[in-house]
Amino acid sequence: MMPSGLSGSLRQGLIVRAVADALAEDLGLAGDITTDATVPASAMAQAVFAARKPGVISGLAVAAAAFAAVDDRIVFEAVAQDGERVEAGAVVARVHGPARGILTGERVALNFMGRMCGIATLTRAYVDAIAGTGAVIVDTRKTTPGLRAFEKYAVRCGGGMNHRVGLFDAILIKDNHIVAAGGLAAAIAGARARAGHLVKIEVEVDTLAQLDEVMAHKVDVVLLDNMTPAQLTAAVERVGGAMLTEASGGVSLESVRGIAEAGVDLISVGALTHSAPVMDLGLDFEG
Repeated sequence: MMPSGLSGSLRQGLIVRAVADALAEDLGLAGDITTDATVPASAMAQAVFAARKPGVISGLAVAAAAFAAVDDRIVFEAVAQDGERVEAGAVVARVHGPARGILTGERVALNFMGRMCGIATLTRAYVDAIAGTGAVIVDTRKTTPGLRAFEKYAVRCGGGMNHRVGLFDAILIKDNHIVAAGGLAAAIAGARARAGHLVKIEVEVDTLAQLDEVMAHKVDVVLLDNMTPAQLTAAVERVGGAMLTEASGGVSLESVRGIAEAGVDLISVGALTHSAPVMDLGLDFEG
């Protein structure tokens, strides 16, 4: 049974397809041969999802869908909510129904939730680190293939915001685009000719000289790549609010506060999705 109000902006169709693929990978052609051999088909069980370490919750609707896909008689009752910070030992959800189905769906549910909670937890750490500065933490396209929607949802659960979803929803001109286009002016002109009036244009720069060139073309956002806090401060002063400023490149929990205090609007962090440790969750049967 799907818990109500927990899927947020994750579309149910995405959840169902991802869960089906994960279960197909796990069950193969023969199914759960361990559970089928050892657990009577009539056995019923109750179990609890619990956090073994503190963290931020994300992915409850996906876990619920994993059990529902195995056996729609399984009832999944969320105790926590996506976006909630929990302590070690906290009960996140309760599950009851056919024991075979719970055992078969357990690993897929835990894999999704562990990954998503880990991303949400790391994101919250970055958000907390820059509290009060006015900057916003955003993600990147450095996501697990096929799981981008889930990982970007987890970033939102952690208090971050999403950068562009893919190559299709915003224009980001990087150094290789500029070289291939024959120069910055040509790249921006091509972007303006192709983009609709609702599509934003962002340009990456590595130096203050490049920033000055970009400012002459009045784009929407400038990405300040691998700049020091002093360079970022100078860049923000030059921009003077004429466009949004985004800092990127090698951002860590140790450096992010200094970057935010330089006055940038956005800080993009690839580590949110490519390096987040999985949150330790467990599913334990009650006697």
